[in-house]
Amino acid sequence: MCQPSAPASPATVEALFTRPEGYVFARWGRPIVPVIFGVEEATLAVFKGAIEAVVALAGHQIADHDPELGANLMMFFCRDWSELVQVPNLDRLVDGLASLVTRLEAQEANQYRMFRFDEHGAIRAVFVFIRVDAALAEVSAEVLALDQAVRLICLWGDDALAQGVLVRTEQSDAVLGPQIGAVIRAAYDPVMPAASRDPAHALRLFARMSGE
Repeated sequence: MCQPSAPASPATVEALFTRPEGYVFARWGRPIVPVIFGVEEATLAVFKGAIEAVVALAGHQIADHDPELGANLMMFFCRDWSELVQVPNLDRLVDGLASLVTRLEAQEANQYRMFRFDEHGAIRAVFVFIRVDAALAEVSAEVLALDQAVRLICLWGDDALAQGVLVRTEQSDAVLGPQIGAVIRAAYDPVMPAASRDPAHALRLFARMSGE
């Protein structure tokens, strides 16, 4: 989950938010209200702390209640994908839950994120599903929590963070790579739009990163 390289040009910044359909950027348009299921109390504190740290880095806000949804960031941990269909009312929040579970089982995936957007294209809610398989079981809660917090703070391109978002230092097992941190800060600059499909948006992000 470590990424030694970093965005160093407008093109590499643009690639972070490029999907098969083209450039698609979105950040949260409302305060984040997280709720986490399926972990012990100590692990819960680690994940909430990581989310709060990344939200603070972005200059965004955490809240206790979303007036529309109650909680707008829901994280579900399981040992087997089939456990998700047993979660009360989850099928009412996630359309096609049964087919999603079947697809994740077939892919032998260990994580999945589902984003929802408001009328302006900003992030409205995120559902995060994590299956703790043998690979993830070897990852410390601190590393996994920070990695996941970064992945949900923006809508990244499908393969943008394929190599991870963290770097190792002599003082720590893993910390957020400084350039990824710079992208997040730039993305949440108040003068920047909450959503964009214009590749020129990446130029504006890079300009703000360069000015730090």
